[in-house]
Amino acid sequence: MAEPLLLTTTRVSTFREQQLLTAATAFFFLRDERLFAVTSRHVLHDEATGHFPDRIELVLHVDATDLTRTVSFSILLYSEGLAVWRQGEDSGGAVDVAVIELDRAKLPEASVMRAFEPHHIQLPTPEVEVGASLRVVAFPLGFYDTRHHLPVVRHAIVASSFGVRFEGQGYFLTDGRMHRGTSGAPVVRRVDEDDSIPWRLMGVHSARLDMSNRDAAQDEILGLNCTWYADILLALTEKDTGSGASVDVRRP
Repeated sequence: MAEPLLLTTTRVSTFREQQLLTAATAFFFLRDERLFAVTSRHVLHDEATGHFPDRIELVLHVDATDLTRTVSFSILLYSEGLAVWRQGEDSGGAVDVAVIELDRAKLPEASVMRAFEPHHIQLPTPEVEVGASLRVVAFPLGFYDTRHHLPVVRHAIVASSFGVRFEGQGYFLTDGRMHRGTSGAPVVRRVDEDDSIPWRLMGVHSARLDMSNRDAAQDEILGLNCTWYADILLALTEKDTGSGASVDVRRP
């Protein structure tokens, strides 16, 4: 059996009809017995790049002792013309996080997965200092254990004050080498607690951050990344929030 952290995360493939578009990362979040897949909003819909899939596939393990056994679970992104995902907004604008509620009755009966829950969400605390060690669980550039269909884990650190909205946006910065395919990955911090998943969910990795005026010939990229605070999931998974809704988080 793999470590529980690796089973929280799955590979996402996006499609437009039968055409494969991109690959990314998602993870599972459980609240009040309702199961969600969490990823970056731009994985599902991105006006800036003209990325408009109509379907995604998640890879699910179906045997706890033989991790080579998997199935692809297909999810239509629209129902009667409406998006099935939920996304958020706050005082800084759109939040690059989306959740899709999964119909647990339609999942393979033998599905093997682990899910973060509300108590795993890391709230601001003096214990999380700048430079604190983090892990990012993902499928960078589509790289992963192709035999056992498990993600890889990259190292990062907190690069801006955790709990302070960087430039008024609902994210903080991390410092670490990230690549395409990491979008939607959980960013976590290890804790010394008796928990089946002894990690705190810090946020959702979105994208690399760079300076628009950087001299590409002389200056290397910054190597900084945007990670949206995980507490957005508490708003997006409220029971009275319908699919296709844009939730106003109303954070200061």
